[in-house]
Amino acid sequence: MKRRHALTLATAALFALPVAAQQAYIPLVSKGFQHQFWQAVKAGAEQAAKDNNVTVSFEGPETEAMVDKQIDMLSAALAKKPKAIGFAALDSQAAIPLLKKALAAGIPVIAFDSGVKSDIPATTATTDNKAAAALAADKLAELIGDEGDVAVVAHDQTSSTGTDRRDGFLEQMKAKHPKVKIVTVQYGGGDHLKSTEVTKSILQANPKLKGIFGTNEGSAIGVVNAAREMKRKIVIVGFDSGKQQKAAIASGEMAGAITQNPVGIGYKTVEAAVKALKGEKLPKVIDTGFYWYDKTNIADPKVAAVLYD
Repeated sequence: MKRRHALTLATAALFALPVAAQQAYIPLVSKGFQHQFWQAVKAGAEQAAKDNNVTVSFEGPETEAMVDKQIDMLSAALAKKPKAIGFAALDSQAAIPLLKKALAAGIPVIAFDSGVKSDIPATTATTDNKAAAALAADKLAELIGDEGDVAVVAHDQTSSTGTDRRDGFLEQMKAKHPKVKIVTVQYGGGDHLKSTEVTKSILQANPKLKGIFGTNEGSAIGVVNAAREMKRKIVIVGFDSGKQQKAAIASGEMAGAITQNPVGIGYKTVEAAVKALKGEKLPKVIDTGFYWYDKTNIADPKVAAVLYD
């Protein structure tokens, strides 16, 4: 009798094991996967998952122009009935119907990097992109003697990062550097090849151009490549990090760039999702910070910690 009782208990324990071991699943759907920036965000998310005993997945479309593909990925992620979801919107409005479904199903939404035009996300883990781009404007203005023609190669005009970095730069130039003239704003989709072609057109049309601001990793590398190919000496200011931007700064082809804290963005997104699941109150925005880096401070431990390859 005792033996049968022990067996029953052992069997019950065996069946209980998978339930006890099951971790909360939190998928993250990012804006892309091709840039080193997103790989760094992924690393931060995975570290937070380990620290908080949850399971995460991380995916994004091949390029940051694939809004429809991102929406399909979001739909597929929600179909798996996750406990919470992280989302970096390529289009700040296109995903709202799906996010409303998530909310109705009781799935907390954590926006990261790029927010949505809605109150649906419990919070957004992001850089203050307007402030960061304003700093880029100040640096570029200073480097060209506070006057002359400059241009912007932006990654898109649909995501909040694209519009905030563009507008933060333009507004700061207008307010603080009236002798600097923005001759054009062009869009390269965050793709370095497309951004190279866009920059070549800008350089051909503007022989007196003094500087260009590239609003993300792909944009900035495109600007550097175009200036190199056309043998044009201009002041280039970038955004984000990555091996090629760091090399361009070391060689003097790029004056400097703004770096975000991508590992921190990924970490804070998952951490916020866990807090939301516990019913904890979250701020509307989690500011993950930014820094200007150039040849003079690239090795500074505080800056080096947020740069990535």
